Amino acid sequence: MRTDYCGNIDSSYIGQEVTLCGWVNKRRDLGGLIFIDLRDREGLVQVVFDPDLPDVLEEANKLRSEFCIRLTGKVRARPEGQVNDGMRTGQIEILGTGLEIYNKSAVLPLDWNQENSEEQRLRYRYLDLRRPLMSQRLKFRAQVTAAVRRYLEDDGFLDIETPILTKATPEGARDYLVPSRTHKGEFFALPQSPQLFKQLLMMSGMDRYYQIVKCFRDEDLRADRQPEFTQIDLETTFLGAAGVMQITEGMIRDLFQKMLDVDLGEFPQITYAEAMRRYGSDKPDLRNPLELVDVADLLQSVEFKVFSGPANDPNGRVSVIRVPGGASLSRKQIDDYTKFVGIYGAKGLAWMKVNELAPGQEGLQSPVLKFLSEDITDALLQRTNAQAGDILLFGADNATVVTEALGALRLKLGEDFDLLEGEWRPLWVVDFPMFEEADGQMHALHHPFTAPRGLSVEALKSNPAEALSDAYDMVLNGVELGGGSVRIHDQQMQSAVFTILGISEEEAQTKFGFLLDALQYGAPPHAGLAFGLDRLVMLMTGATSIRDVMAFPKTTTAACPLTDAPSPANPQQLADLAIEVVKKNA
Repeated sequence: MRTDYCGNIDSSYIGQEVTLCGWVNKRRDLGGLIFIDLRDREGLVQVVFDPDLPDVLEEANKLRSEFCIRLTGKVRARPEGQVNDGMRTGQIEILGTGLEIYNKSAVLPLDWNQENSEEQRLRYRYLDLRRPLMSQRLKFRAQVTAAVRRYLEDDGFLDIETPILTKATPEGARDYLVPSRTHKGEFFALPQSPQLFKQLLMMSGMDRYYQIVKCFRDEDLRADRQPEFTQIDLETTFLGAAGVMQITEGMIRDLFQKMLDVDLGEFPQITYAEAMRRYGSDKPDLRNPLELVDVADLLQSVEFKVFSGPANDPNGRVSVIRVPGGASLSRKQIDDYTKFVGIYGAKGLAWMKVNELAPGQEGLQSPVLKFLSEDITDALLQRTNAQAGDILLFGADNATVVTEALGALRLKLGEDFDLLEGEWRPLWVVDFPMFEEADGQMHALHHPFTAPRGLSVEALKSNPAEALSDAYDMVLNGVELGGGSVRIHDQQMQSAVFTILGISEEEAQTKFGFLLDALQYGAPPHAGLAFGLDRLVMLMTGATSIRDVMAFPKTTTAACPLTDAPSPANPQQLADLAIEVVKKNA
């Protein structure tokens, strides 16, 4: 039907006849001459119809936006003064010599010249995807996927599929359940990840596995979450954390070099404890130079209980963020930041403006200054490296509240003061706690198959709260690209972890019996990592939501406006499944 794509035609085609297919992007009638921009997946090309071919001109006169057409024409150089150096096809135009209208278009329900609501964009997604921006993003995503496959396969990884209909396992989110017609009253679950199957593949001797795979989680959604999403999933045997990190860092560096011509360089590593202490986050954005500075030791003896209480509490924290140039903030702006940290449980936000340094306390301005001696203020200024024109913002409460509140405030201040430095700042976060405690119960910080780092079964049982996991997260610009760990390959260690998590032997056998059985038969050491492909492409394309790099995403209520899913099931289908829908009382 065609000889090439519209966006590929350049000056090397001059004098050639081409046949193109696509959509009319724009039509202009200049009184005797008709111009159109013809668009396909690869871009735009300008076409002109002139009176020398009256039959073709008459047909071209019928064209309107989004008509689907087939065009034959001769490529020629654009007249002097009409060259567009901003596009690949800007040096040439096509003189239309033949035209076939495949299909006309009704008036579009989307307006490409203004912002449409996301509901409208998703309802008419097939039209939204025609936009060059969306088309290029999906093309870019396909190229990323292909590059990942090439890299991993060149490194000996095998692409192996794992089941979509499987058994429900506790991995941190609600499962999507699928009823079984042949086993009435019983259910499959859609996998939150291929975690257990990829471990079984390692026990099967596959050595290096990867899969670009759909995962499903029934959880509340945000800009970077969807009920179904795509992982770049991989697992290896006889490699520890360092080996997996080396392979995957190399893959991401290779990807950025090939796709964006960006050299990410060596990825620094910091521990989870350092990340939380300095940045208030386990996925810190290193482009932001602001840091949390602990000052509890300086404030233990002050009369101001807001400071001294947490400063003397083993579970408390008092920290400061120094904002360069922040002394210019108005009281209203400070109050707005106080309200912001309140979202995270903070009761207030103490502040101190450094108007001048030389006069000592005379150069400072703060409602809490009267509670602080000159020695203490001098120590605060020295520790925070405060300069004239800065403001110090204090968080004082239990450690969790201060860390979360100031961590979020740090990000907001970085944007508000335009402080971000550099385009790309990757890092590894390592040495995560093995467990976290909530409501008197231990929970796995990652998942229950993560191995502790350097601990025997007895040492883990004796002090699980202090155990570190052999886990690692790759972070880029404040976004967790992927996370992984060394897995437990010893049955006794796995049983010990289940016990610490409050999972009884009976429950463990019911939920994970197949894994526990497999661990008895020479299970090798193994480790892996999973990347969020949607997040990765979102970052690389500069999109603000993963929905803008997915072909047919769901809304924030996990619905599909395009297909009107989810929707009621056919009564006969429900009867076949032995399911009865119970309606809520009005």
